[in-house]
Amino acid sequence: MQAVYNIAEICARHGITDVVLSPGSRSAPLTLAFARHPDLTVRVVPDERAAAFIALGIAQAQKRAVALVCTSGTAGLNYAPAVAEAFFQQIPLVIFTADRPPEWIDQLDGQTIRQHNLYGAHAKGAFEFPVDTAHPDAKWFSARIINEAINLAQAAPAGPVQVNVPLREPFYPKAGEAIGYDADVKIIREIPNAPEMHQSKIMEHMAELQGTGHVLVVAGQQPFNATLNDALGDFTRNYGIPIIADSIANQSQNSSIINRHDIFLAGLDETQKKDLRPDILITFGQSLISKSLKLFLRHAAPKHHWHVQAVGAAADNFRSLTSLIRMEPEEFFSRFSQETPTDDAETLAPWQLAEAKAMAFSKRFFVAANQPFNEFSAFHSTLPQLLPGTALHLANSMAVRYANILGIKAGVEAFANRGTSGIDGCNSTAVGAALSQPGRPVVLLTGDVAFFYDRNAFWHNYPTPNLRVVLFNNHGGGIFRLIDGPRQQPELEEFFETRQTLTAENTAKDFNLRYFPVSSFDELDTALSVFFAAETGAAILEIFTDSKTNAAFFEEYRAAVKDAFS
Repeated sequence: MQAVYNIAEICARHGITDVVLSPGSRSAPLTLAFARHPDLTVRVVPDERAAAFIALGIAQAQKRAVALVCTSGTAGLNYAPAVAEAFFQQIPLVIFTADRPPEWIDQLDGQTIRQHNLYGAHAKGAFEFPVDTAHPDAKWFSARIINEAINLAQAAPAGPVQVNVPLREPFYPKAGEAIGYDADVKIIREIPNAPEMHQSKIMEHMAELQGTGHVLVVAGQQPFNATLNDALGDFTRNYGIPIIADSIANQSQNSSIINRHDIFLAGLDETQKKDLRPDILITFGQSLISKSLKLFLRHAAPKHHWHVQAVGAAADNFRSLTSLIRMEPEEFFSRFSQETPTDDAETLAPWQLAEAKAMAFSKRFFVAANQPFNEFSAFHSTLPQLLPGTALHLANSMAVRYANILGIKAGVEAFANRGTSGIDGCNSTAVGAALSQPGRPVVLLTGDVAFFYDRNAFWHNYPTPNLRVVLFNNHGGGIFRLIDGPRQQPELEEFFETRQTLTAENTAKDFNLRYFPVSSFDELDTALSVFFAAETGAAILEIFTDSKTNAAFFEEYRAAVKDAFS
């Protein structure tokens, strides 16, 4: 088992500090190797699906690879949703799946499935650890592939990598037997190469930028980057070019960014939108939330679409891609900002006017008297209460959409599982962030279906006093009342809404979380003042609303937007 024990040592030498494992027997040698290593923090999460999303949250927060360990059989399959999310969000995970030896595959042995390349196209790579490592060549090979797996997971674009580890019995050490790690274990380090654009190409794009009508910059999902934010601020000031960013693009620190587009693009008619259409579209980052923005860009048909991305395959999401610029976005915008500025106020002014009008509309709309208690207004009341430095996790469905409409204040960093946009690990990802950054406030805004689907996120023995969960419970999948299609169907309530009568009170009791139930504006205002206080500790604020009332109020909002921008 020495080669197996050395896996933990190689991980530590590569800078991996955190391991999330789920108990099992076949994985015992891996478990013991990681658990006894002095330089690794190992957390036990029994539910593999939750474990993988918790690992994703840790890796996302720490910006480095996290190791996952599970036993054989369906345990590894339960990692699959988080593996897919990590793949599309480019988050490094190194997944060690214990396995039966190859001679017992398909022989009706317990906890045995076909584990080779378990995650298929949703992993960057899959490695098969040798069964026998007694021969020196096999030992060299075993260390080599662990190095290759870790390097591949962390190389840009980062992502998940599987290492399948077949293990023969006996795999438990004898009582009192020590586990050691080879001091001379093989380490292979990969030195990344940063792509650079030649100055002549910069000048070519500069001339194109200055000689072609209207220009628009759109930011997709990405972590907060202070250098990039500064470069974008200089770029906007120098060129007068509007920069549009969803909440998950984390550009809220920059006051020049347009981020109320979800409001005004939904209200403008086609003639008004025509005045905003760009001749050059510059994009960077990953996915967008705003459907209105995506549809606008797909119909805009710009003459040129530049996507700035240092490495990896690029998506042609708006059907207009003409140039893939292999640079880091902060480098690209910094280089352009150093050149001669040309203020294009004609392009910027209409966007700024629409932004100002949207902000004024939003402020006016939510202070209207006599509005019924509803989740959109409750969301509007909750967002401003977030503390500076908060890591805000937004569950999929309406939570992430409400936040995108309302905007996020400066100093708050937004996270969302928008790689696959599933609800299956929203709680767990936030828990991972809270575990990895105990000194930082972590807030999850979620709906009831996503919350109850992932309750096992809290099934572990580690305190998260910095975690706050705001649960909007309308007792069903309320989003289906708000989108065209399902809301017009007679089967809406039974087959689309996922009607349920659960509350989070028992969940809070089970996992020792403070519990704040509210069902009115006055109760919400009272609870918020206590809920976010540091001394409150881990807590759930459950906001009860009625699905039909929510739908009616959102329709009122939509109509008001149309009136405001007509």
